[in-house]
Amino acid sequence: MAEIRNYTMNFGPQHPAAHGVLRLVLELDGEVIERADPHIGLLHRATEKLAEHRTYVQSVPYMDRLDYVSMMANEHAYVMAIEKLLGLQVPVRAQYIRVMFDEITRILNHLLWLGAHGLDIGAMTVFLYCFREREDLMDCYEAVSGARMHACYYRPGGVYRDLPERMPRYTPTKIHGEAAVRELNRNRQGSLLDFVEDFTERFPRLVDEYETLLTDNRIWKQRTVGIGVVSAERAIALGFTGPMLRGSGVEWDLRKKQPYEVYDRIDFDIPVGVNGDCYDRYLVRIEEMRQSNRIVRQCIEWLRKNPGPVMVDNYKVAPPSRVAMKTNMEELIHHFKLFTEGMHVPEGEAYSAVEAPKGEFGIYLVSDGANKPYRLKIRAPGFAHLAALDEMARGHMIADVVAIIGTQDIVFGEIDR
Repeated sequence: MAEIRNYTMNFGPQHPAAHGVLRLVLELDGEVIERADPHIGLLHRATEKLAEHRTYVQSVPYMDRLDYVSMMANEHAYVMAIEKLLGLQVPVRAQYIRVMFDEITRILNHLLWLGAHGLDIGAMTVFLYCFREREDLMDCYEAVSGARMHACYYRPGGVYRDLPERMPRYTPTKIHGEAAVRELNRNRQGSLLDFVEDFTERFPRLVDEYETLLTDNRIWKQRTVGIGVVSAERAIALGFTGPMLRGSGVEWDLRKKQPYEVYDRIDFDIPVGVNGDCYDRYLVRIEEMRQSNRIVRQCIEWLRKNPGPVMVDNYKVAPPSRVAMKTNMEELIHHFKLFTEGMHVPEGEAYSAVEAPKGEFGIYLVSDGANKPYRLKIRAPGFAHLAALDEMARGHMIADVVAIIGTQDIVFGEIDR
């Protein structure tokens, strides 16, 4: 008989399946995990402290860099907290644009999660499929904000600008000739809404492709069924939110239970799991992509029929138009004050949360009446999920830790903050 020795092992922070700079200290009995101790802080960027030294609008780009796969969802919680303190009523068109981009962001997030989770467990093809679709949605980000990832598109009082009437197009290069570029631009002949609508028509069939590869794949099921089981009671006690909570059978979604923006006017379903294992959480996220696609289609339909402003006309909060600023002294002063000093937010405190792709992303904001936050606290969903890793991994093998980290869909920007 070979002698089996208990020992302690490092997992990460350079491990390809650590999903960021996660260092796990694993106490092993052979290959069975007796304890998993997550060590964080290797990515700490002091976002909450930095926000105290920046004007309110200057902190919007910091939100993109927290969970850097759910950019606009993070911005949304932050600007909603500011709007709550200011008592602003956002134009309805801006609310629909926000909801549409929240759901585009959810699809973007789940595509990266699915590709990376599949890669961790040994499925190569699904990663390439998911990135093919992410490319189209990244183009939508770029079209409205000029940036493919860190958009800084939501602003207190609305959004930076209305949706573009013309989708950017490819031009011929040495690699892509006229014929190839014509095919690439086939669905880019109209506006951004036309492009997104074309995507929503194609996407359900593409999700079917992912399911064909994985849902009944016996290797996928062997790696996920019965792994990392969390009961509904424990999920609530551990502070789970989002797909981690719904995968355990708890029907909790802020978009339905505490509606914000125009979610109460939109028709969609909340998918829930039964067993609370990695496989159920996979199925929940797959169905969430279908539901997000459904929400985006409803937003497109409304936005086509209802033009209007996308920003409040309060010049203490939003800049005046360029034309007005160049022709009117009053507007020039407003513009100058807003971009040098920033807005002054009334004294008070507010908590604002959104149903981000990973769960409840919340911003607790305290204002002392100045042009900068007195205090900012971020409630990141991934932090609570990672805290439960020890409980989820005990009694499993080392290879199962990879599946559990994957199913938690953690991103370290928001965990370390």
